Amino acid sequence: MPRKTQILIILAIVPFFLFFTAAEEKAHASNSSDFLGKVVNFIVLFGGLSYFLYKPLLSYLEKKSSDVRQSLEDAEVSRREADRKLQEATQRLSRLEEEVTKIKMEAELEGAREKERIKVLAQQEAERLRRFAQQEIEMQVKAGIQELKDYTAELAASLALGKIRRKLTPEDHSLLIDKSLERLAKLYEKSNPS
Repeated sequence: MPRKTQILIILAIVPFFLFFTAAEEKAHASNSSDFLGKVVNFIVLFGGLSYFLYKPLLSYLEKKSSDVRQSLEDAEVSRREADRKLQEATQRLSRLEEEVTKIKMEAELEGAREKERIKVLAQQEAERLRRFAQQEIEMQVKAGIQELKDYTAELAASLALGKIRRKLTPEDHSLLIDKSLERLAKLYEKSNPS
């Protein structure tokens, strides 16, 4: 006979046994029988509860046990995944440090090249400005010289004209006109021989 059936039969018989025993002992009521009754009630109550709750409690505990086992397995998988990701991150970090160093070196080289290029461009621009300034100065000097020449020529002509006017008398004036006419006539004759 299965064990559960035996427990059920015992639980069913115990209350009857207690009932008959309780009737005989009523006359001799003692503390020990009260205690024994309480113990039997406790056994009957919790025995019945355990009989009816055994399967649900067992399946609940088995389910909880499998859930805990599954949680532990999932946690292990998660831990392995986290370890793998940590290793990847560590590798990326070490490569990142190398890349930062490499980029920094490249930036320094590029900065030096750019500085040199700017220096060359600045020298070229300074040379161009120097040539332009030199040309401008030369043009200003030539313009100044030409202005001075024009002024000198004008002044010389004005002074000469003043001297000529003071020294030239009306007779000298007529003599100059006559000489000029003779020269023009000779030139005309040379140019037209016919």
